[in-house]
Amino acid sequence: MIVKLYNENPNPREIEKVISVLRDGGIVIYPTDTLYGMGCDALNVRAVEKICELKGINPQKSNLSIICNDLSVISEYAKVTTPVFKLMKRNLPGPFTFILPTTSSLPKIYKNKKTVGIRVPDNNIIREIVAQLGNPVLSTSVKDENDEIEYTTDPELIHEKWGEIADIVIDGGFGDIEPSTVVDCTSDEPEIIRQGKGTLNF
Repeated sequence: MIVKLYNENPNPREIEKVISVLRDGGIVIYPTDTLYGMGCDALNVRAVEKICELKGINPQKSNLSIICNDLSVISEYAKVTTPVFKLMKRNLPGPFTFILPTTSSLPKIYKNKKTVGIRVPDNNIIREIVAQLGNPVLSTSVKDENDEIEYTTDPELIHEKWGEIADIVIDGGFGDIEPSTVVDCTSDEPEIIRQGKGTLNF
């Protein structure tokens, strides 16, 4: 199923459809301020495992990332020092993934790596979904190294490719081609480990 949503004013009835799929452990493809993402309720372990399997991600070895709707909930899922919180506050919402140590409220699947990526994208659609769901959403990009660019940016083509797998593909307009900038905040000095979209304001 493909659902059209507008970033300026996401339709509450359509948002409700997406929430209902996520609550049932479904998979949703959604727009962000960078690439289109594929995700599920981040606290539903079965759904997280399903996405890891689909994308060939080994949760023991890869960082999993979650989307929060704002900074106020981040400390529930990750350990944040005051300097890191200030850094995040200066840059979020925005195209950044901050790697932080996990807290005990995240399911065990995240704890194998002891770290989690935190995203607060500058996109009203996914932030509204997360706010209404009341849980973070797992974030992996739909990008595949072998893909033609259109299959990662055009919602119609994303639906053509992933529609069998995802319960809902949200058409939020054309996506970006650049991933987020990844910032490792697990040691004393934050370090950019992948430069993507956006310039980090230290």
